[in-house]
Amino acid sequence: MAKEYSGSPKPHQLESKRKRLTWVLGVSGLCILFYVLGAWQTTTTPINQSEVYTTRVSCNINAPQAGDGELNPSSLSSSAALDFESHHQIEINSTVSLHEFPPCDMSYSDYTPCQDPVRSRKFDREMAKYRERHCPKSEELLRCLIPAPPKYKTPFKWPQSRDYAWYDNIPHKELSIEKAGQNWIQVEGHRFRFPGGGTTFPNGADAYIDNINELIPLTGGNIRTAVDTGCGVASWGAYLLKRDILTMSFARRDTHEAQVQFALERGVPAMIGVISSKRLPYPARAFDMAHCSRCLIPWYMYDGLYYFECRVLRPGVIGLLSGTSYHWRKILGELEKNKEDLNRTRHLFERY
Repeated sequence: MAKEYSGSPKPHQLESKRKRLTWVLGVSGLCILFYVLGAWQTTTTPINQSEVYTTRVSCNINAPQAGDGELNPSSLSSSAALDFESHHQIEINSTVSLHEFPPCDMSYSDYTPCQDPVRSRKFDREMAKYRERHCPKSEELLRCLIPAPPKYKTPFKWPQSRDYAWYDNIPHKELSIEKAGQNWIQVEGHRFRFPGGGTTFPNGADAYIDNINELIPLTGGNIRTAVDTGCGVASWGAYLLKRDILTMSFARRDTHEAQVQFALERGVPAMIGVISSKRLPYPARAFDMAHCSRCLIPWYMYDGLYYFECRVLRPGVIGLLSGTSYHWRKILGELEKNKEDLNRTRHLFERY
């Protein structure tokens, strides 16, 4: 008896294949049938699209509510106009005359509310209270409009405003004279130029920030906000902007006008302020870094009262207190350091 060829399919295998094929054809036929029935019902009972949209957006207060029966399609016409008029209008009595304030004298063009330098001398000098914000009483308030400088111009746009401002907008040369050797500000014709210098960073705020970056990474995203105490013309905050760090700068108003007036004209966030007997107007945990160049705040006085202002810093922040040691060359010279070592270690002597 000859052997059965091993490669030919067995009868039970053929039967199994027939059953699977039958199931596949049956399921495919049902799917096609249900699809055709669904398409036929859609074409025989079309939905009025305008009725659907009108039902969704209708704001008619007279429309039937739930439980009132079926909606009447005729009351939900797509042409129904919606009422967009304001229903909270204030009636103006034209018989009452409005009080108009006249312009102030041009001598008030530098006036800052609650920061009158003449009036501030009346307050106590203890804790520098006379430098704080003191708003006048109602009978002392100005009843006129503060004028702009007579030749005021539109400020430069950022980033050009970081380096330049119009002289006519801030007609004061005191800082350019008193801080001439520190490169705070320079007068060039009809405009001011801000080289980015400062008392503690004679090579410019940008180079000073680079030195800080060697000790504290400033570009990793951990530091996003900073506060600068005694900011001067806010060059430190101005050059931190390109490192994606937003700095709130503040300084007091002293003998050479309001320094922050230059900062604001440059487009840098700043305000007049001083750490004295009143708390800073900033919320708690608002800043990631604090900076004070040549910081003259007596932290140790009044039982450490000023340390309470650390509330504006979040936990684990960085505080920078920097200043110039006037004898740093002599100190390093006595150690027989060469010029390269002096420049390499200079930043160590510029911090308290």
